[in-house]
Amino acid sequence: MADKATIYYFDGRGKMESIRWLLAVCGVEFDEVLLKSRAQYLQMVKDGLMMFEQVPLVEVDGMRLVQSRAILNYIAGKYDMNGSNLKERATIDMYVEGIRDLTDIIIRQPFLPDAERDANLDLINRRATKRYFPVFEKAFKKHLELVPTIKKFLQPGSKRKPPPDEHYVKNVKEILDF
Repeated sequence: MADKATIYYFDGRGKMESIRWLLAVCGVEFDEVLLKSRAQYLQMVKDGLMMFEQVPLVEVDGMRLVQSRAILNYIAGKYDMNGSNLKERATIDMYVEGIRDLTDIIIRQPFLPDAERDANLDLINRRATKRYFPVFEKAFKKHLELVPTIKKFLQPGSKRKPPPDEHYVKNVKEILDF
């Protein structure tokens, strides 16, 4: 059994979702500390838990890791998910960066002013269906078998989070004071 991690984030997907997925793929059990108030966040800052005063934060192996890419790189390296050579690593990095590009557009959606949401949603749909999904689907057909840990993560009752709703957006804005 893999080591257990503790993740700190809001009660939603956001930048933590790709980390949850990678932990699931690697079979790493994790506890969640959900940020629910500004006071809780400020206490974490005061306690020096977050290098840049931001989440996601993952505690694993006696370390506190921040910055999504650093967290993902550490987990991938620890659980041998970086490919077996430099070419495989570059290919993995291209997929990861593609996911990040699309996620960056999606993650902003619930926080945009109403006047900008429709245009951003159109951008998401265009990029997802024409640029990103075809590439991922081709890779899945070629390489991805249904990994038991992914199947488990997709089941009801897992730690997978639902899409953001108004409550999530309000909570994040209150905690981060914006």
